[in-house]
Amino acid sequence: MQAKKVIITRPLAQARDFAVKVNQIGRESVLFPLIDIHGLSDQTLIRKAVRELAEFALVVFVSPNAIDAFFQHVITWPIDVPIAVMGAGSRLALSKHGLTEQNASIISPANRLKTDSETLLEVLDVASLAGKKVLIVRGTDGRDFLSDALRSFGAEVILLSAYQRCAPEFDDQKKVQLIHLLEVDHQWVVTSSEALRTLMNWCVQLEISKIVAKLQHQTIIVPHARIAEVAQQMGFHFITLTASGDENVLVALQSHV
Repeated sequence: MQAKKVIITRPLAQARDFAVKVNQIGRESVLFPLIDIHGLSDQTLIRKAVRELAEFALVVFVSPNAIDAFFQHVITWPIDVPIAVMGAGSRLALSKHGLTEQNASIISPANRLKTDSETLLEVLDVASLAGKKVLIVRGTDGRDFLSDALRSFGAEVILLSAYQRCAPEFDDQKKVQLIHLLEVDHQWVVTSSEALRTLMNWCVQLEISKIVAKLQHQTIIVPHARIAEVAQQMGFHFITLTASGDENVLVALQSHV
């Protein structure tokens, strides 16, 4: 039996990197980005935050995209400024910019199956942040749970938008490709709830009989419990939840050919 194709829905740059890993384990990958990432035209606030890094008691990056956007302006990271991230993807992004456990203080959730603001808050020494400045680097939109929680503990939180996300244009080429992909069963790697909602919205827009049902019967692999919950609410039948990190997604792909 021929192995199912692996449909990678990450933003294009990240999708290409992951496709290499998928191909290395002998699987065929297809790039089908469901999120586009764009830098901000005005980088003034990012440059200002970089200059003032030493003033922060903690810097939180909500995603690898936040790290990549911010580190375009970083020459040297202050060794006494700890970094907080959600999951393994962000740790990998930091390592690409030269920061690891060996030369930086990096904090992330202990539970690799649930890496989000709630589980990050559990491992932060929030009492020590009272009266101090915390920088949260994110996209132009996002959840306010962490910032609200840190403020409730007395921290002075600065939210910094470093990039913007949007759904790609659902043009004729994308429509044809999606219809073709749903004709047979594949394994879809989906790394955000936003991407999953875009995928479902596109299927609804097609207005083709049973196309949504075809999508719901595809196998989706997600590295986060929150995405799995959204998938269940959308009626997906075959959901594989992995721990955070590409290596865990790859293990799942090898286990479910």
